[in-house]
Amino acid sequence: MQRRAFLKGAGAGLGLAAASLSSKAFADLPMVKWRMASSFPKSLDTIYGAGEQLANSLNKITGGKFQLRVYAGGEIVPGLQVFDAVQQGTVECGHTASYYYVGKNMAFAFDTAMPFGLTARQQNAWMYFGGGLQLTRELFKPYNILNFPGGNTGAQMGGWFRKEIKSLKDLKGLKMRIPGLGGQIMAKLGVVPQTLAGADIYPALERGALDAAEWVGPYDDEKLGFHKVAKHYYYPGWWEGGPQLSFYVNMQKWNELPDAYKQAFETAAAEANVSMLAEYDYKNPQAAMRLVKNGVKLHAFPKDVMNAAYKTAIELYETEAKANPGFAKIYAEWKKFRDAETQWFKIAEASYANFLYSQK
Repeated sequence: MQRRAFLKGAGAGLGLAAASLSSKAFADLPMVKWRMASSFPKSLDTIYGAGEQLANSLNKITGGKFQLRVYAGGEIVPGLQVFDAVQQGTVECGHTASYYYVGKNMAFAFDTAMPFGLTARQQNAWMYFGGGLQLTRELFKPYNILNFPGGNTGAQMGGWFRKEIKSLKDLKGLKMRIPGLGGQIMAKLGVVPQTLAGADIYPALERGALDAAEWVGPYDDEKLGFHKVAKHYYYPGWWEGGPQLSFYVNMQKWNELPDAYKQAFETAAAEANVSMLAEYDYKNPQAAMRLVKNGVKLHAFPKDVMNAAYKTAIELYETEAKANPGFAKIYAEWKKFRDAETQWFKIAEASYANFLYSQK
């Protein structure tokens, strides 16, 4: 969606939200009841909660005329089958991470996060103003899906390891839960990657089916109990510098909605998108301190791991761009945007942050 179109839609939606509190703006519209399949368990209240927030906002904006019920991963379909459920019309909409589906097309990773890619702020800038939403919607269109930004965790942690990683060679043969392009890059570094939904990670780590696992960050990871079975916690999650979740809507169901409901949905989605990041930024520091008090050991990834991962990521992108026209089209625009953002953030954001973090 173009910048003006987004702003017009968001503005109209906000106007409708206000109108619903003082008039019967939606009174003559039909009742709509939708189901949303989430990839996430209810126990992860922040990431799962974005779907609930969307549902609650829709209910308030429309005076109860647009009702959305959210189902946790596994209640209607398994967590990693949300894409197919929305595409096929099993549910009207879903909440998931698009990089779970790079097996369909590697370009879906642009809708979530690219290793050594954009931060959360930069991802929002690209999606809403830099053409990212328009490009990714072209990618989703043949799959009968309309995508909306649906939350962001901010830069993630690098995961939980049973044993300390002192150099690149220590990654060889490790069985690690890591999806998407991060998993592909780790595979080239010797890791055996696996893709598991959130609720399935702890049992696999506990019984030794996994040697390591990454999920999100301190708040969610603490809830899932990873610190009970692995004590080495690494950073940064270079494959997820600003991973965006997405709301998916079945195109046929979307086209059936009155315009007022479309605007309400768009506004509620944008609110949920921004709110998730703020909530994680509030909760993660507190959780990190609790984890350290409970004996968790924080480690930065060794420099040779970071350098090898970066080199491998760039090689992967260039190779895929030569073979996949859909990837190449988005990659060219994404790369120009990323490079410009990097130069700007070096000037103001990084210099400010580096000075501040160096102080006692």
